[in-house]
Amino acid sequence: MNDITAYDGISPTTLAELLGREHVMDIGIRPLWPSPPRIAGPAFTVRCPPGDNLMLHAAIHRAEPGSVVVIEAGDVDFALAGGNVCAVAQRRGIAGFVTDGVLRDLAEVREMGFPVFARGVMPVPGTKKAVGPLNVPVRCGGVEVHPGDIVVADEEGVVVIPSARGDQVLLGAREKLAKEARETLDSWQEAHRARIDTILAEGGFTG
Repeated sequence: MNDITAYDGISPTTLAELLGREHVMDIGIRPLWPSPPRIAGPAFTVRCPPGDNLMLHAAIHRAEPGSVVVIEAGDVDFALAGGNVCAVAQRRGIAGFVTDGVLRDLAEVREMGFPVFARGVMPVPGTKKAVGPLNVPVRCGGVEVHPGDIVVADEEGVVVIPSARGDQVLLGAREKLAKEARETLDSWQEAHRARIDTILAEGGFTG
């Protein structure tokens, strides 16, 4: 697997252009507090049924440091976790949570600076009854996530890179960023105008 730190300076915006829409989570998965740090790490996956959060609470003691815990939630009516769970995850070196569910204790999570990307906040906690496997394929934010896939998330969005494509995507991202660094706004504007005008002309636009 790639060196995960290599993704730290690469925005989901750059990665999304290389991967396509099917690897980008929907707009409902957002940071729970403003301007969180960009996180990048291998997915440790969890599936929680409606109203239950047991397996997420189990996962924080089992995920490796640097992991991004990705949770497929059964609903948005009950919180998956709160301040103490996030604090333990942070203490253990987990990079952050990404879930299509909801959390609680937002003030505590924000104060500790633990990155959480979720659908929102709900003060009502779930139960802890449903035992299930960890690190199985899940679906979160419309994207299928496998254990070990690389998750990159910041305020621009959440992107999932299949582990088998990690090296290829990283190389493409570096090449794209290097090209953009060499390009001035004037040259971009000129090329952009020419490309747009060509498309308009081919479409019969005469304005």
